[in-house]
Order: sequence, then C-alpha cells, then structure tokens
Amino acid sequence: MIENLPPCPKCSCEYTYEMNALVVCPECGHEWVAAEGVTDSGAPAERVVKDAVGNVLQDGDSVVVVKALKVKGNPSGIKAGTKVRGIRLVDGVDGHDIDCKIDGFGAMQLKSSVVKKG
Repeated sequence: MIENLPPCPKCSCEYTYEMNALVVCPECGHEWVAAEGVTDSGAPAERVVKDAVGNVLQDGDSVVVVKALKVKGNPSGIKAGTKVRGIRLVDGVDGHDIDCKIDGFGAMQLKSSVVKKG
C-alpha cells in the first residue's frame, strides 16, 4: 500500500484512493497504475541492493559467496568462498538481483542475500 498517493494526473484532485493495483480519482473517475518507485520530482527512485551483511552493492563490484549453493545440472554446486568479479545489478526473478559469470559455471543470477562484498 502506498502511503502518499499522488494527485490525479487529469484533474489534480488530492483525494485519490487505492483500489487493488489502481489509483482512482473520485472527482473525474480516472484510474491509473501508481508508480511506487518514483520520487516526488517524478524521477525513478534509486534502487539500493545490499549484501548479506548490509554493504551496498554496485555494478562492477566483486563479491564472495557466503554459503554453498546447489546448481541444477551440476552435482557439485557453488562452494562457499567462491569469488565472483564484475557483477551487474538487475531486476531479476524471485529475488535474484545479481547477474554474473562464475568460473566453471558460466552466466548465472544470484540473490544478494547469499553474497558479501569482497
């Protein structure tokens, strides 16, 4: 639920309300999808990705895997302590917000909660 609902883009009414995934204007009846990741100035909000210990991650950082991970099609998986260089932050599926290449495994997506900045 959005705390501060935006005014109506058509009539500038301040009394908008949420109805499921839409924001509705009671005066003109306009409905639209609210953009939660937008600041007051209309610019997209900066997304902050943190590792397992709370350090902020950025594109190009090197990270270390903190726990052993199972990989489909590979009997050994990724061991704890594996170093990953040159990560890229993405909007992934199911919380997989790091795109990277791991030596011996190839391109993968990892969750930020299983790595620490290295």
